[in-house]
Amino acid sequence: MAVKPMKRKKRETLVAWSFLSIWVIGFLVFTMIPLFTSLYYSMSEVILDGEGIKVSFVWFENYKQVFSSPEGFNFLKSVSDFAIEIIFKVPIITVFAIIIAVMLNQKIKGRGFFRAIYFLPVIIASGPVINQLIYQGVATIPIIEEMGILSFINSTFTETLARPISNIFSELIVILWFSGVQILLFIAALQKIDKYTYEAAMIDGAGPWESFWKITIPALKSMVLVSVVFTIINLATFSENAAILHIKNNMFALETGFGFSSAIAWLYFIVLVIILGIFFLIFKLFNRERGRR
Repeated sequence: MAVKPMKRKKRETLVAWSFLSIWVIGFLVFTMIPLFTSLYYSMSEVILDGEGIKVSFVWFENYKQVFSSPEGFNFLKSVSDFAIEIIFKVPIITVFAIIIAVMLNQKIKGRGFFRAIYFLPVIIASGPVINQLIYQGVATIPIIEEMGILSFINSTFTETLARPISNIFSELIVILWFSGVQILLFIAALQKIDKYTYEAAMIDGAGPWESFWKITIPALKSMVLVSVVFTIINLATFSENAAILHIKNNMFALETGFGFSSAIAWLYFIVLVIILGIFFLIFKLFNRERGRR
């Protein structure tokens, strides 16, 4: 009996799922299970002793402790500082990445070398390395301190705003080091723009500035959203982030433990979802307003 040949669409679907199954299995085993375990721990009292891990369900007691204990107050303070810093850091990194990407997309000698130089911090800039550089004073620009910008910020704004803004200026070089991946993303998007589009614009009398705003920026619109999401996640999961350090430190503290640490981790996750949702909403409203024009 002849075997009926498989339809092309079905064959392509099976091939796609064969590749996706690797990721799906890895996600279920290495991400989904720890995720639900963390959620269970956040509503439990977790005790480590010689016999292993003892878990007793306490519902929302750990979450209540976050809002009523000094450890929880310090964590919430670090999260609020991070949320304020994001407002300034994301535009700085995005604009810097676009400028460098446009420059590196030009036909210049040593273009590949300069691309590697800008991407190098992504490879070597781990938490301990950046901490050491900050300690040695490499992270800041000397003229910022000489001009008294930090003193002006601290004397002008309230402590809630002054602290995160001062951190941005005192670690400005480090912030720019976080733009390596974004630069590559924008270069990839720029290389997809047809060069004849620029030539047609030049024939119509458009200069470099008009071409940049009318052709380049609209072509990078979708990649800007990808870059913003990546930047937020990258900054939020950085090992030296104050909120991440609070989660790590409370995990093995006698006064708090795994339950409290899991609770503040989930609260941190909720804050990140809200921040990402706000940025998505801003992009949606911007695109809708642009479409009406």
